[in-house]
Amino acid sequence: MQALAEFIDRTLSLTEPGVLTLPFDSEWRSDCELYQAGDQTCWRPVPQSPVVSFAGLTNAVEADIHPDIEAYYTSYWSGTLEAESEEGRVSLIQLWNSEDFDRLVANLIGHALAKSRARHPFTVFFANTEPDSELFLSIDNETGTVLLEEPGKAPLREVESDIDTFLRRLEPKIRLPDIY
Repeated sequence: MQALAEFIDRTLSLTEPGVLTLPFDSEWRSDCELYQAGDQTCWRPVPQSPVVSFAGLTNAVEADIHPDIEAYYTSYWSGTLEAESEEGRVSLIQLWNSEDFDRLVANLIGHALAKSRARHPFTVFFANTEPDSELFLSIDNETGTVLLEEPGKAPLREVESDIDTFLRRLEPKIRLPDIY
């Protein structure tokens, strides 16, 4: 996913050492961690190797997963990446480690069940918006369009035609992600 790689490069260029920091957690480790500095872990996104598999999610939702979704979530081990867009704050969900992927899949299965019950098309969330909001950004599993959504409701509107175009227009920010 070239647009994600370019966004990461633009993000890292905003930091003097080319690394990001998060509070260190000895119980939550990642291949993207470089070193610890006091109570902080210094990290940068690294390519997944081996990449995670969406076969379990495909089986659970009984549908193929859109290639853009797979490409987005199988590219890097990374912490959340922060940005601003025309629409406001964006926190790009990334996978810190394989346990994080397992948690993502479990959440997506629950999301798929809720979508099915409401007779809404299956979407896969990939970003949060403002910390005090329940709104999130997702990718429509059939079309690949980027949508703005609220839990339990039909998508509010289309934000962009595809995730590559969306990522290219984001302005990276260096800030700690808020808890959503």
